[in-house]
Amino acid sequence: MDVKLLYTKLAKPFFFRLDAEKAHHMVIDGLYTAGKIPGIPGLARGMWGVKDYQELAVDLFGLKFPHPIGLAAGLDKNAKAVDMFANIGFGFAEVGTVTPKGQVGNDQPRLFRLPSDEALINRMGFNNDGADAMAERLAAVRERRIPIAVNIGKNKVTPNELAHEDYRACLQKLYPYGDFFVVNISSPNTPDLRALQHGDELRLLLTTVMEEMAIQAKKSGRGQKPVLVKIAPDMTDEQLAYTVDTISQSGVSGIIATNTTISREGLGHPNAKETGGLSGLPLKDRSTAVIRSVYKQTGGKLPIIGSGGIFTADDAYDKIRAGASLVEIYTALIYRGPELLNELALGLRKRLAEDGFVSITEAVGADYR
Repeated sequence: MDVKLLYTKLAKPFFFRLDAEKAHHMVIDGLYTAGKIPGIPGLARGMWGVKDYQELAVDLFGLKFPHPIGLAAGLDKNAKAVDMFANIGFGFAEVGTVTPKGQVGNDQPRLFRLPSDEALINRMGFNNDGADAMAERLAAVRERRIPIAVNIGKNKVTPNELAHEDYRACLQKLYPYGDFFVVNISSPNTPDLRALQHGDELRLLLTTVMEEMAIQAKKSGRGQKPVLVKIAPDMTDEQLAYTVDTISQSGVSGIIATNTTISREGLGHPNAKETGGLSGLPLKDRSTAVIRSVYKQTGGKLPIIGSGGIFTADDAYDKIRAGASLVEIYTALIYRGPELLNELALGLRKRLAEDGFVSITEAVGADYR
């Protein structure tokens, strides 16, 4: 058997017999343990690592990404396995969502597979160990081979009118340890969180975040780190335009499009009845449409990370041509395993060559030229 297919042929059938959340924790704990065993990280790089291809390298936000394919937030909520993400082929990784204080999240079961739809539904509710625990873990990472983003949110018990203080608290504790930060205002699993995407609440939140970023940058004696805002796919065109306008005016570095959806359109699996955020293949077209809208509205001046439903190189390339400078996967990793990363990288190289582009950055927003 091809050693690269260890996940799809052996690990996946085993994990898919387990409860989805139990399997999730086994994967993260397994990666954490593997990263501590001498020789295993190198072995993982040999099996799954993605070579450095010059045409796939991305310089963005003052950071160097070996290629544009990253890990979306939600898999490693507590930054336990960051050492291993580069070893299995990621170009960057987003950890979290983390909240100022640890919280248990929603009642179990809260994570569901929809294999026939190649999707997941989660209503985890920002279960995490808290900002202090994440800071401790990230401080202990010896060698950082790829950029690490920290995704921050608010505690469930914090009312929306005080939400900005939770985001401030996360930055105060975690600023030294993230290469860039993501403000999560779009999870459907924390009551009223998505209300922060609109109007005065969004303005206050982003003003507070940018103020704290400046304070922390001054304290560190270095330039200010990038911060992005993660938006939902479920807004109307009018709401999206207004939200993007507010984000653009705030001075943040970019947008992640998109989070999970509450839509259940076109699903066939019985688990479609579960409440929570849907990720995976059914989200692909909607997230790409949001990327197009954001790119068009901002004239390509506000960098976008595309997330949602990427299973093939074509899926990733469509998002890049629509305006995404980087892309993220999560659900596809659960269904296809780490071998997918090489498939995506090689597929992107092929598509660049076919379109006559010398680098991936030339393809960003190519649909508009």
